[in-house]
Amino acid sequence: MSEKKMSSSRKHHLKSLMLSIAKGLLEEEDRQREEDRQRYMADTCPPVSMPRNLQELQELCREIQRKIEQNDEERYDLEMKVTKSNKEIDDLKIKVQDLMGKFKKPVLKKVRMSADAMLKALLGSKHTVNLDLRANLKQVKKEVKEEDKDLRDVGDWRKNIEDKSGMDGRKKMFETEA
Repeated sequence: MSEKKMSSSRKHHLKSLMLSIAKGLLEEEDRQREEDRQRYMADTCPPVSMPRNLQELQELCREIQRKIEQNDEERYDLEMKVTKSNKEIDDLKIKVQDLMGKFKKPVLKKVRMSADAMLKALLGSKHTVNLDLRANLKQVKKEVKEEDKDLRDVGDWRKNIEDKSGMDGRKKMFETEA
């Protein structure tokens, strides 16, 4: 398929034409929107005639109050409809996910389990192998030299601090000095 490439000047010309057409459409839309707004305001909000006496003013206030209450009722009704439809949408989304069988897997908690317990849970009664690795280790007894033990006792600064801490330690310090 041999397609001829369009020259850059031709592309630029077509792009500018498209933008000018779009600009004209947007201006027309704005003009139409403004006309609709003016028409709506003229229908719903007639011009206010200022009353000449107190009774006419009170009547105008009552009428405005009635309209405000009516608008509040409509707003409340619409809010209830929106919340109800949002709940229905959420329920339907959950149903769709259930029907498709694709849903997020929950994050699993880490469970500390030994290898034996894991194999026993997976294999059931077939599991007879014991994986206790420490049982097969050789027992070694550690020999402590007497010299090291003496050095450790003398050089243990924590022992001296523990003896002198608290009231008993202070009492001992004063008793030994006197």
